[in-house]
Amino acid sequence: MTEQTTQNSQDLNIQDLATMKAIIDLAGERNAFKPGEMAAVGIVYNKLDLFLKAVEEQAKAAKDAQEETAETEAASEGDAADG
Repeated sequence: MTEQTTQNSQDLNIQDLATMKAIIDLAGERNAFKPGEMAAVGIVYNKLDLFLKAVEEQAKAAKDAQEETAETEAASEGDAADG
């Protein structure tokens, strides 16, 4: 295995975390967890859910800020061209 392949296999990203959450959902629907395991699974699931929601909110806020900046710059350029 090359060094780059090894590094890529060690990377963990937001999509991986969303996939983990989906796997937990699916396993829960199939009753794959024993009663004694449910609390630990629930804690991890809730942490993943909160983290993914926070990341989604941050991404939305960043996108909104970027769009606002672009609109402001466009308006400024339009005003400069009129002057």
